[in-house]
Amino acid sequence: MGEQRRQFILQWLKESGRPLTGAELAAKTNVSRQVIVQDISLLKARNEPIIATSQGYLYLKTPTANKTYTRVVACFHTPEQTKEELYLIVDHGVTVKDVKIEHPVYGDLTASVMVSNRREVDQFIQKIKETNSSYLLQLTDGTHLHTLEADSPAKLDAACATLKTAGFLIES
Repeated sequence: MGEQRRQFILQWLKESGRPLTGAELAAKTNVSRQVIVQDISLLKARNEPIIATSQGYLYLKTPTANKTYTRVVACFHTPEQTKEELYLIVDHGVTVKDVKIEHPVYGDLTASVMVSNRREVDQFIQKIKETNSSYLLQLTDGTHLHTLEADSPAKLDAACATLKTAGFLIES
């Protein structure tokens, strides 16, 4: 029964064009959200490329013929400026894949963000508020890295120029 459910979950994630929440998967399979969390852990242990984002679980599809470009940028701002920073990036057609910080005890910490448009940014910010969570940048007084992804270097350049103008970009 459990193995069959995990195969259904895997298929739904592969076919979905969007992240699926634990609650959605639980409702589809008539089990608790905690069972879904365990199922996802088992699937990840089998090296299935599933990530947990603020919008739900996402199956990382194999790269398509469409070329993507990535860039890691260093940023600095207050927690209150997070929404503005993310809007500036996604408005250029750029996806914010993650946020990274260098913690003095734990070393490098990375969290998935996966936002590509203002609606997803709003959902991300709302989830932070609803769960009373902290932004990783609060552990480093505002300094953090983002991995950005776009279908052209020009979009990455434009997003970086906007971050620089806003005073969010740390330059070497």
